[in-house]
Amino acid sequence: MIDYIFPTCEEDIAKVLGAALSRGGDFADLYFEHTVTHTLVLMDGQVNSAYSNIDYGVGVRVVRGEHTGYAYSERTTLEDMLRAARFAAEINGQAGTGTARRQAGIHEYDDIASGNNFYPSIFPWEEHTVSEKAGYLQKLNDAVFGADTRVVKLIGQIGDQQTRIFYADSTGRRMTDYRPLGSMSATVIMKDGDRTENFYNSKSFRRGFEFLNDSMVMELTGSVIKGCSFLFGASQPSPGEMPVIIGSGGGGILLHEAIGHAFEADFNRKNVSIFSDRMGSRVCREGIDIVDDGTLPGNRGSLNFDDEGIPSQKTYMVKDGILNSFLHDRISAGFYGVAPTGNGRRESFRHMPIPRMRATYMENGTADEESLIREVKKGIYVDNFSNGQVQIGAGDFTFFVKSGYLIENGHLTRPIKDCNIIGNGPQALSDIVGVADNLKMENGTWTCGKGQSVPVCCGMPSVMISRLNVGGTN
Repeated sequence: MIDYIFPTCEEDIAKVLGAALSRGGDFADLYFEHTVTHTLVLMDGQVNSAYSNIDYGVGVRVVRGEHTGYAYSERTTLEDMLRAARFAAEINGQAGTGTARRQAGIHEYDDIASGNNFYPSIFPWEEHTVSEKAGYLQKLNDAVFGADTRVVKLIGQIGDQQTRIFYADSTGRRMTDYRPLGSMSATVIMKDGDRTENFYNSKSFRRGFEFLNDSMVMELTGSVIKGCSFLFGASQPSPGEMPVIIGSGGGGILLHEAIGHAFEADFNRKNVSIFSDRMGSRVCREGIDIVDDGTLPGNRGSLNFDDEGIPSQKTYMVKDGILNSFLHDRISAGFYGVAPTGNGRRESFRHMPIPRMRATYMENGTADEESLIREVKKGIYVDNFSNGQVQIGAGDFTFFVKSGYLIENGHLTRPIKDCNIIGNGPQALSDIVGVADNLKMENGTWTCGKGQSVPVCCGMPSVMISRLNVGGTN
C-alpha cells in the first residue's frame, strides 16, 4: 500500500498510468490529495464560529505536446481512477500533437530527489483541540481591547490546514509530502470622536501548532493598533506624477502583481507577457535581483516539491538587472528546452498545474532607506497596500495605498492614506533608481488567484521609483 491515507498499490498505479497513456500521450501523472482544514472566528468577544472541511481525491493528467487532458475523481478505487484516466486520455487523444515541440524537459529530471524538508511540523495540527486554538483568539481579543480604549470591535481568525500529497508519474517518480499551514488574522475597528477607522493584519507560515504562541498574539496586536491609530491622523495627498518610495515588506505585493505574473512562462509562451521576447536583455538597473523562492524554511509559499514532483529551488528571474529566467512548469520547460523551475502548482487535485509564483521578492541593494528618502524633494512613501488591479499583457497597474507619508525636502512629513498609485510594471521596474538593504518578507495570508488560488508570499527592501502617478480614490 502506498500510504494509509491513499489506499492504493503500485500495481494499481501502473494500471491507471497505462490507461492514461492508452491514446498515445507523452507523459502522465497522478496527484493524490487529502486536505483537512479548520477555521475558528472570534467576534463580539467570543469564539462563535467554527467549521472544518475535508477534501480528498486524485487528479489524472495526460500531456501530449502542448495539449493536456485532465480528469479527477473524489474516490480512489481502481475502477474510479481508471475511469478518470480513460477520460483524460480521450480528451488528449482528440487534441493531437499540432506543431508544438515535444517535452524536452519532461523526462530528463526524473532521478532528482530533494531530501529537504522546508516545513517540519513539530506539533501536527490534528493532535490539538479546538479549545487549545480558541484560547489564542481569546488572548488576542484581551490584548487588543487592553491596548487602546478606542477599540470598539475585533474580528479574529485562526485557520489551520494539513495536506498530504502522493505524486506518481509515468517516468517512475513517486513522491509524498505533508504540508502544514497555519494562519492568524485580526481586523480592528476603532472610534475616535465621530471618526471610525479599521485596519487588518495577518500572519501565516507552513508550521504546525507551534505557530500559535504569545509572541505571535502580541505582534499581531501591536501591528493592528499601530496601523489603525495611524489612520486617524492621515489624509489624501495631492495627485500628480512624482517619485514614490515603496517601503520594505508589504510593498512586495506590487512586485508580485505588476511584475511577477509577467515572468510566468505560460504568459510568455503564449506571447501575452510584455517580456515574451526579452530573455537575456536588461530590464532594470545593474545590481537588482528578483527571486522566486520555494525553499524558505516555514514560509507560506515554500514547497518541498511542486505539484508536478519537481524539487523546489530558488530561481533568479532577474539577475543583476538582466532577465534571467521565466517561471516554468513541465510543459513550458519542454517548450523552451530548459529545466523546470519547480513552479508547477495547482489549487487542488481538481486542477491541472500551471506556472505559479511561490515566495517572490527582491534581494537587498546597497543603499539605506534614509538616504533614499533624502533624495526626494516632493513625493510619497507608501508601506501598506490593499486592493490592486493589473493587466498582465501590458503590465499596467493600479494599487490602493492604505497608509504612508508625504515626502517633502528629503523628510517624511504628513501621514497619508486612501490614494492610488498608477503605473506600468515593466516601466516601473526600469525606473527603480535605488534599492535599500532592509529586505523584509511580508508573512501575511497572501493568496494568489489565476483561475486557481494558491498560498504565496512576497517581500522586498525599500525601493525608490523615479516616477509614478499618484491619484485620489476617484
